[in-house]
This record gives sequence, structure tokens and C-alpha cells, in this order.
Amino acid sequence: QVQLVESGGGLVQAGGSLRLSCAASGSGFSINAMGWYRQAPGKQRELVANIIRGSNTNYADSVKGRFTISRGNAANTVYLQMNSLKPEDTAVYYCNAVVPGRWGTSVNYWGQGTQVTVSS
Repeated sequence: QVQLVESGGGLVQAGGSLRLSCAASGSGFSINAMGWYRQAPGKQRELVANIIRGSNTNYADSVKGRFTISRGNAANTVYLQMNSLKPEDTAVYYCNAVVPGRWGTSVNYWGQGTQVTVSS
């Protein structure tokens, strides 16, 4: 089992910045990918950014140039620096970790979610 603990959400004015943190804990696991998804009211959960195998990064087009994902010094920690925030970034942000499962499968783990609200 993998537990993900998030922090760093909150309320900010448009143009402001926030930094989200996520730490994975457990025993005997490796992480293939780690990142952030978000879900706004009435919308599907979508990928914001992730890091695959510790180095390859992916970003949603809507956040490119504004958000930066990075790994912490601790191997199982990931950060999301969000700059130039817009009201449309308002959502619950979820940390995600993809862990190898049995027989070549992958297992997704999710954090509890942290609210990000951007006021206009």
C-alpha cells in the first residue's frame, strides 16, 4: 500500500502563485510516475502534470509555461509550482502515483485532494 499526503492548496487572487507538495509513504514499492490531476465542479478529472520514471515531464496544454513539476530531495516527493494562476485553475488537485503491480500491471494511488481556489 502507498499513502499520498498532499499540502499547499488555498485561496489566491488571479496572477498569484501556490506550491503544492505530495509525499508518498509505504514500504517495498517503486514509483513509475508521480504527478497531479485536478477536477473542477461538473468536469472530469484531468492530468495537470506528471513525472515519469523520475525525469520525463508532461504538462496539460492549459498550464504549460505557468506550472512546474519537480521531484524533491526525498525520492518519493513531488511538488507543483503554480504561477500566474487563473480562475479556471480552480479545482480540487489530487496527487497521483503509479506503482508496478503484478504481472506487468500498474496500480494508481491517489491523495485525498487539496482545494485550489483562484479569485478574479
